[in-house]
Amino acid sequence: MRKLGLIAGGGGLPLEIARACTAAERPLFVVRIKGSADKDLEDFPGAESGIAELGRSIKLMKQAGCEAICFAGQVNRPDFAALKPDLRGLAALPGVIAAASRGDDELLRFMMSEFERDGFVVEGADQVVADLAIGEGPLGRIAPTEAHRLDIDTAVRAARALGNLDIGQAAVSARGLVLAMEAAEGTAALLRRVADLPIELRGTTDAPVGVLAKVPKSRQDRRVDLPTIGVDTVTAVASAGLAGIVGEARSLLVIDREATARMADELGVFIAGLPPSRTP
Repeated sequence: MRKLGLIAGGGGLPLEIARACTAAERPLFVVRIKGSADKDLEDFPGAESGIAELGRSIKLMKQAGCEAICFAGQVNRPDFAALKPDLRGLAALPGVIAAASRGDDELLRFMMSEFERDGFVVEGADQVVADLAIGEGPLGRIAPTEAHRLDIDTAVRAARALGNLDIGQAAVSARGLVLAMEAAEGTAALLRRVADLPIELRGTTDAPVGVLAKVPKSRQDRRVDLPTIGVDTVTAVASAGLAGIVGEARSLLVIDREATARMADELGVFIAGLPPSRTP
């Protein structure tokens, strides 16, 4: 079993991966991105590294005996003028800036290629953790109905269009209208914007209407940054007066699956993986 180097940003996904490795007795070393990674990751073997300290991160993982790496978690796009790179990071910086100018996907691909050059195998989060991605059909007891079809299809089409521009992965539709689309602010802020809309446009907690769709970008490398949801997403969807969440089967990651499904059932929110025929 290859030792995994987990390059960890913020959010619950890195912690889910670290815990899964521990449960499976897979050797693990966590490189915690300074200013982004959750403090709970300090409980696992690892070290902290700056986002521009590429050489330090590679050296740490080689010294730890890592053969594979996994990128997980949220890292805000940096202010390149304020970065403090090490020598390896400085050498890579022109390529980083050029890739970033072409979009987040290109930036992530460039960063992965830097680690691959040093012999690391890049694994996706869904490769590391079994059953992390949603399958076809409902996750909990509640399933979408024919009444939700229009909003599902509209939200998915909007999210797809957004992804084609390498802007975001999520969109919200209610009563056939696109209410909001995700940009750099992320899904949580997207849902807060929806919650602030007039009641005439969205539903309520007592009478939910509308759907959040999260789908991969068209040119997305599946090894990094697949759409992700968790308990916080479910509570935010319910607070925004939406009826449910959909994504592509095998392409929507669910953090803490049991707790997320339980919260969805408690709040009356459906979560469903769409088969390819239902993914416009």
